[in-house]
Amino acid sequence: MVDIDLTGRSAVVGGSQPLRGILEAPSGPGPWPGVVMIHEAFGLDDVMQRQAKRLAAAGFLTLAVDLYSAGGAKRCLVPTMTSMLRGQGRAFVDIEVARNWLMESSGCTGKIGIIGFCMGGGFAMVSAGDFDAASVNYGQLPRKLDAAVADSCPVVGSFGRRDPSLRGAALKLETALNKAGVENDIKEYPTAGHAFLNDAEAGPKVLRPLERILGVGPDPVAAEDAWKRIDSFFGRHLG
Repeated sequence: MVDIDLTGRSAVVGGSQPLRGILEAPSGPGPWPGVVMIHEAFGLDDVMQRQAKRLAAAGFLTLAVDLYSAGGAKRCLVPTMTSMLRGQGRAFVDIEVARNWLMESSGCTGKIGIIGFCMGGGFAMVSAGDFDAASVNYGQLPRKLDAAVADSCPVVGSFGRRDPSLRGAALKLETALNKAGVENDIKEYPTAGHAFLNDAEAGPKVLRPLERILGVGPDPVAAEDAWKRIDSFFGRHLG
């Protein structure tokens, strides 16, 4: 893991001050296809950092951008979520800064995808038009879904049927993408809830009993299948 300071680039275009991320590189010689990774609502914690390592192990130069760089989750959560729901704002500038960093990196082939989890999944969907492939994992769908997917790159999406916050989201997204003629692989897992791709419980410990009641958290069987689909999809479109 390498800490990346994106502050100078961000200052030029009005992004977060400061802005940082972590970079995970595959083993062996590059260059490699790049992936911008967007964390879930709890931030770029240990669980998210392991997701970045996993992507690198699959062969992708992964830059996990910290959307809470300018003040931590307490100060940044609400404005960042608001930005995601509105489809505009500082967080999208931060994502573009991360994409440009990868684009200019000698370690990157120039093919770049985006992946997001939870809140990050929403960002990945809205940002999909700027990337070569997108992985949307239990992310909130844009209010104007048809307009949002009109110029989308290919999308692989994973949702849990036991996630009450996203009932019907998988079918809605698949329908919209098919209508727009966008290649996609959308799947809903019957046994899974929200955050099922995580390898451990996440967030404040005080919330975890409630998360268990709501079915939030790891589902190793569903996660294994979802990661195979993501790796394959990114492999085809990022090369």
